[in-house]
Amino acid sequence: MGRAFVYVILGGGVAAGYAALEFARRGVSAGELCIISEESVAPYERPALSKGFLLPEAPARLPAFHTCVGSNEERLTPKWYTEQGIELVLGTRVKSADVKRKTLTTAAGETISYKILIIATGARALKLGEFGVRESDAENICYLRNFADATKLVSIIQTCNGGNAVVIGGGYIGMECAAALVTNRIKVTMVFPEAHCMARLFTPKIADFYETYYESKGVHFIKGTVLSSFENDSDGKVTEVVLRDGTRIPTNMVVVGIGIRPNTGLFEGQLAIEKGGIKVNGRMQTSNSSVFAVGDVASFPVKLFGSDIRRLEHVDSARKTASHAVSAIIAPETISDFDYLPFFYSRVFTLSWQFYGDSVGEVIHYGDFVAGRCGAYWIDKGRIVGAFLEGGDRDDYAAIAEAVKLKMVVKEKGEVEELGVEFASRAARHRESGAGLVLEKPLYAWHAVAGVAAALSVAGFAYWYGTRRRRW
Repeated sequence: MGRAFVYVILGGGVAAGYAALEFARRGVSAGELCIISEESVAPYERPALSKGFLLPEAPARLPAFHTCVGSNEERLTPKWYTEQGIELVLGTRVKSADVKRKTLTTAAGETISYKILIIATGARALKLGEFGVRESDAENICYLRNFADATKLVSIIQTCNGGNAVVIGGGYIGMECAAALVTNRIKVTMVFPEAHCMARLFTPKIADFYETYYESKGVHFIKGTVLSSFENDSDGKVTEVVLRDGTRIPTNMVVVGIGIRPNTGLFEGQLAIEKGGIKVNGRMQTSNSSVFAVGDVASFPVKLFGSDIRRLEHVDSARKTASHAVSAIIAPETISDFDYLPFFYSRVFTLSWQFYGDSVGEVIHYGDFVAGRCGAYWIDKGRIVGAFLEGGDRDDYAAIAEAVKLKMVVKEKGEVEELGVEFASRAARHRESGAGLVLEKPLYAWHAVAGVAAALSVAGFAYWYGTRRRRW
């Protein structure tokens, strides 16, 4: 028993939805495209799970956040896929793949063949049991990676109003879930081994601003230590979190956000793997010409970093790599290699930040770290390679994005610190006036057009997303 398609997308997350939209725009015929997903719902905007789904008032619920509303495109409901003749195979696990024979085999034993495969398997949440933590399968221990996780988390939150929660991990999921829990009137303790939150991105100065704000909301931080074990009651629920230093924290629930691992298992030994993901070229094509990979699972060359191979765990990358891959499949003669500006953002409480580029080199902070309009530039070899801003507006974010894309030259560090966003805004003003970018003409002359378009597009989405967040 089996089925055959021209195109198969393996995975049903954000990337799958954006790939499907691009296929539809490029005229895919009914019956040619299939999406296989372990999840029971059609592709949706994953950021809504931590930014809107957990909120106590006007929470995000499907179908409101199906893809592709996150980029202000049409909402792809199950009905849309039917109308487009795109087959959704939901609640289905693929147990094996054979890229030479171009077949996938499901857990039920069905064989699905393809001419072109797009791997959009994303990543899975790392579990405590993988690190030897005892009693880590209690029913009030939660993760947040997919719709089922979020549904379980909401159910437990609703039983813990006024209670206590421990959040394990100080990264994206930890910070966003902690904010949601506090909004649900739950007292939160955050535990992580690093010296400060968001250690992969934030400098100590930036982290101090956010930790101070969180503390003003009642969040307690325990840094520099890790979870050792749990104490459970007779019903199997966690009642205490025990840390390595012996500290015991009473709790009603635990949320774990300790990272993710790309879902490459089906293709290891068949496709090239690099930086933990499936290696692709500038067209998202793997070492097998019939297979493409997108989103969290893909390691691709980033032109901005000298074509260094990167694997980027963020929704913006998932959306854009998916669309680019489909364009490269359908109309390869019209597509150049992917030119991506790495972009990350978050919204918690009334705060909102965006980051572009790479967090390497010397850091120059600027702005008011008390009032909450503050930021930083990362300078490497005299050029801006990364930029962060909290509390900006659409124009501000577009300006810092452009500064990174164009790798603006920094001659006087004191001037950068004093001017802050204004330093980046100069580039836009020079361009609009037709005067050229005088700070470093050789650099800007060849990169301006593409850089401006990409920066404005990314910043525009993030600004729009912020204004819609309460609806999600």
